[in-house]
Amino acid sequence: MTLRTSLLRSALSEDALTWLDAAVDRIAADPRAIRQVFPAARRRCGRHRIDDHWTVDDAARVVLLTVVPPADLALELVGLYRHGDRAERRAVLRALDVVDGGAAGLTLVREAINSNDIELIAAALGPFGARALPLPEYRQAVLKCVFNDIPLDRIAGLPQHADAELARMMADFACERVAAGRGVPADIWPIVRAFPAAVALQRAAIELDTSSTIPARREAAARALADFTGAC
Repeated sequence: MTLRTSLLRSALSEDALTWLDAAVDRIAADPRAIRQVFPAARRRCGRHRIDDHWTVDDAARVVLLTVVPPADLALELVGLYRHGDRAERRAVLRALDVVDGGAAGLTLVREAINSNDIELIAAALGPFGARALPLPEYRQAVLKCVFNDIPLDRIAGLPQHADAELARMMADFACERVAAGRGVPADIWPIVRAFPAAVALQRAAIELDTSSTIPARREAAARALADFTGAC
């Protein structure tokens, strides 16, 4: 999800463009100025969507962060995230894919994943988060997304990071959902079926549940098997 600055500029009004250019100049002259202009971006530029991935305020805030010198970046990232509202925090997380977030960025990714805000969790698992998180933490973050009904196509790095252990975790999750009489998100099946051992374990357990005497559990198993077969 690369930031397309030209698309942002075409989406801004003349007044908003003037404000953004002036804000960039202020930060270039004094990096601490981002503390004033970053929160104002939504009010001055708008919040409408410019493509499937970016809103105007997110993109404008990321542009502002690209002007902060590397020596000041970690301090400003942490301050803007911890003192910002939800939209400001999301923009900081999205900026990590564009600027070099370093150790400070990884700290913020972890904080977001440990929150209960699905927008922040999804933003934390962009390309930077996928690269920076150790694999065990990445797996747990993916599982948290599944638990919170965050679509897996919003998570970066899955094709490269999916492995037998993640497939086992998804299979266990599917069995737990079926046992509780609940539906299983269909987007976990491509991960599960890529690893035959996990598929065999998970499918056998769900097939057994189709004979359950509990209607909700039996129906959940039937739905899960139908989705599983469709994914294959």
